[in-house]
Amino acid sequence: MIAAPDLLGTIVAATRRIVEVREAARPARLLAREQTRTPRGQAFEEALARDHKNATARVIAECKRRSPSRGILRADYDPAAHARAYADAGAAAISVLTEPTFFDGSPAHLREVRAAVTLPLLRKDFIVTEYQLIEAAVLGADAVLLIVGALDQPGLAALLRAAQGLSLAALVEIHDSNELQRAIDAGAQVIGVNSRNLRTLAVDPEVFGRIAEQLPRGTRKVAESGIRTSDDIARLSAIGYDAFLVGERLITQPDPGAALRELVGQ
Repeated sequence: MIAAPDLLGTIVAATRRIVEVREAARPARLLAREQTRTPRGQAFEEALARDHKNATARVIAECKRRSPSRGILRADYDPAAHARAYADAGAAAISVLTEPTFFDGSPAHLREVRAAVTLPLLRKDFIVTEYQLIEAAVLGADAVLLIVGALDQPGLAALLRAAQGLSLAALVEIHDSNELQRAIDAGAQVIGVNSRNLRTLAVDPEVFGRIAEQLPRGTRKVAESGIRTSDDIARLSAIGYDAFLVGERLITQPDPGAALRELVGQ
């Protein structure tokens, strides 16, 4: 697939249109009435904390059918089954792609995974409105992804506050030092460093090292994208990362649970 000059901008524009349609069909005040559980945002954050008594890596294992860079990742995609396999293999938390156009995700996938496992769940999507936060809470998420590059500063800060008001944790994703400062200024407590540039899809593994020393003490530090081996995890742990979000490396394997066990060295 040939990436758009600004893929992130394209996805955000599509997301805004899709969310407008969903909100018109089911306004926020009606959607909120469907919520039956309180998100466990604190449990998500605690699940990512490094345990020095237990050397097992803290992995957020991802359920994802498709990616813009590689196309279909798994034809027999079954998010609930994959989530159970991850849970049995020791995942700290599970990420579920819900973006429909570019990742073949669906909000229904998150609901299915919530029914299948008790682990903290991250809604992985391009969150641009508070309506999506309410959706996340209704669907069973404990955390949401907020991509700094997809939001202006007032929007980022407002969504962080709104997430906290719903008891949702927020994994605030950055790609460079400027975005890191914006995340800090907005009050991010969980910061994800993504080695994949979402505008071009290029991967730069060196970004982990460049950013590591700038990450504030007291925050949860998550490395995202390009993590393929237990050596990668050991190297990134040594420079301060607490947890690791891994998707393609696991979901493309015949047995995602076995792939996770191998990755964390079990």
